Amino acid sequence: MTRWPAIDIAARRDRLRGSLRLAPGALAAALREASPAAMRAAEQLWRADPAAWSTDAAVQQKIANRLGWMKSPALMAGHVDRIVTFADGVKRDGFTDVVLLGMGGSSLAPEVLRAVLGVSAGWPRFRMLDSTDPAAVRAAATPPQTTLYLLSSKSGTTIEPNSLAAHFRHRLEQAGVSRWAGHFVAITDADTELSRRARAEGFRDVFINPSDIGGRYSALSFVGLVPAALMGHDVADLVGWGLAMLSASEPAADASTHPSIALGLAMAVGARAGRDKLTLIVPPRLEPFGLWVEQLVAESTGKNGVGVVPIAGEPVGGAAAYGSDRLFVRARLEGADRPASDSGPLPSNAPVVELDMPAPAALAAEFMRWEIATAVAGALLGINPFDEPNVQQAKDATRTLLDQYKTTHQLPAPAADRARDGEIHLTMSRMARAQLGNRDPEAVLSLLHAGDYVALLAYLGPDDAIERSLHAFRSGVRDRTRVATMFGYGPRYLHSTGQLHKGGPNTGVFVLISATPVEDLPIPGEQFSFGTLERAQALGDFASLDQTGRRALHIHLPSPDPRLLDRILNAVLEKS
Repeated sequence: MTRWPAIDIAARRDRLRGSLRLAPGALAAALREASPAAMRAAEQLWRADPAAWSTDAAVQQKIANRLGWMKSPALMAGHVDRIVTFADGVKRDGFTDVVLLGMGGSSLAPEVLRAVLGVSAGWPRFRMLDSTDPAAVRAAATPPQTTLYLLSSKSGTTIEPNSLAAHFRHRLEQAGVSRWAGHFVAITDADTELSRRARAEGFRDVFINPSDIGGRYSALSFVGLVPAALMGHDVADLVGWGLAMLSASEPAADASTHPSIALGLAMAVGARAGRDKLTLIVPPRLEPFGLWVEQLVAESTGKNGVGVVPIAGEPVGGAAAYGSDRLFVRARLEGADRPASDSGPLPSNAPVVELDMPAPAALAAEFMRWEIATAVAGALLGINPFDEPNVQQAKDATRTLLDQYKTTHQLPAPAADRARDGEIHLTMSRMARAQLGNRDPEAVLSLLHAGDYVALLAYLGPDDAIERSLHAFRSGVRDRTRVATMFGYGPRYLHSTGQLHKGGPNTGVFVLISATPVEDLPIPGEQFSFGTLERAQALGDFASLDQTGRRALHIHLPSPDPRLLDRILNAVLEKS
């Protein structure tokens, strides 16, 4: 507060201190009992003491190297001038478009900032690309001569952004841009392959993020703030809200009224009591925020057979539409439309956390609030919220398939259990097959029990009709079965909710959809195409779900045809 008086942290902090209200419902007694432990965990977080999450010395060392996000807002306050000067130079040099190439933590915070805050007038159009679907890659095409590409990757080795970078470099060269590297900016850690390559090839700029900040905790670092500056946002304002929430969140006597710790307390107590479906209800403007919450919560808590299951973007239903496994978090933005849920009651005795955002830029405060809450929840659940062991599992499965493809020019795939109408291939996991017995694969939703959830996972490109079909199916599942529903596009979800799917509680039923692209797209320098990479990622994730004993159905379409998709999804619903 004294180092940056212009940010006026104290006034923001005071507005945030009363921004959370907790109606405990059925969790009242359990919340009171766990409150002291939550406060102790917060105190350890503030001391950067890894003992909050593990007693193992080796694990503690790894955790100690992942707590830099607590210092990130203060660090970024010292870099505001550099970030703003860089963005002003991009604007001055006539760039009309910015395309961010990233996955998971490197892409979701910038996308939420764009979707919620927009792009300021006079600044380049901003687009985030985190898909390997050939149609999605084509849809991201912009005039190469006036486009800046942000290549954002903590490790610098992630296959998706590197493949996309190769594609757009090729486009620049095809367009006759003599110095293609001047159109690229890298955001990465120190001493990564990307940092070395960016300097050797002469990228326009390189932003080195602290290596002790994990990807999903990186919103208030260069990863989120460099893109924000390129959208014309007030970076100092965003940093100020982050600092204010950090100040407001210092450990205090009562965890149940604390602006951050109370949320983590509710998340963990809810999960332990069977209310592990953290259901986010927000006004339309804040809907995209759920993408970021999903990744943070699912990837941080979904391991060792436990976890909080974040439910974002699910249509709001009446009280009768929900089971007894829900914890509701209802967020409101001052001056925005009220959530549709305010027109009807939530289930009686359901625990509800109410969050108030005093201004759109206070989205930065929400990043900080949820990061603190998730770290506290991890301590109470007895897990390490800073690793992601099952994410690597899916990556390894994909790499194995691609290595085989390079030799045989075919992707090995399990034999389909059924070919519906001779063109739609249905493949069950071993667990689904064992539990269904002689029933058709389309009856996979009949395996649901109270407290389960359904995850709809789609390796499909941008198409309005397809999106309507997917969301109609999601609504139909919830209304017919009263179970919580998740939805994610692949490969995005592999770096987000995918950790929970394999490492969390075995309560999910998974419907994975892929399709042969109408028109494929080569990846420069690789022996496989974007279509092959996308298919390998779908097959690799299905193999990981199978390996971890999940109930899953893989539907492969001969083309991304909305009519075929409607036909098979309706058949699955009818047999639920």
